[in-house]
Amino acid sequence: MKRKMILAGTLASLMAAASLAQAEESRLPAERLDDILAQASAFGFTYFGEIEVKDDDSVEIEGWLDDEWQAEVRLSLETGESLEEERKRREGGAWGMNEDEVRLAMEAAVAEGLAEFEEIQVDRDGRVEVEGRDGEGRELEVRSRQGEEGTSEVERD
Repeated sequence: MKRKMILAGTLASLMAAASLAQAEESRLPAERLDDILAQASAFGFTYFGEIEVKDDDSVEIEGWLDDEWQAEVRLSLETGESLEEERKRREGGAWGMNEDEVRLAMEAAVAEGLAEFEEIQVDRDGRVEVEGRDGEGRELEVRSRQGEEGTSEVERD
């Protein structure tokens, strides 16, 4: 009896972990980036700090609407509507990548074999990271510099 309880508890834990891992690994084909950028631009984003796929039908975008307003928005990929939204007034001006720089980072990642992406992010120092999977489903992280062609580091798992 005790063994059955332990086994049942272990199976429940494994199923919960697998479900959580699957939820964390939402990704989209690299070609969907243009659709996402069009919706983000229509919403008002001018600079991007992070674009993260949340599930098959939404993305979370962190960035700037102008030089004062920073936003974190979850957009529906189907309708472009805001599902969640938070805006903060900030001093110091906008930073991040413009649309062309986001596309340049994705092009570098695709050249390294990226087929599906999970997240694109840039830090204040201009280090860009694109995370996703290659055509065979293996994890891939591609690092580059903001506004520069090519990559600085590629990590394959």
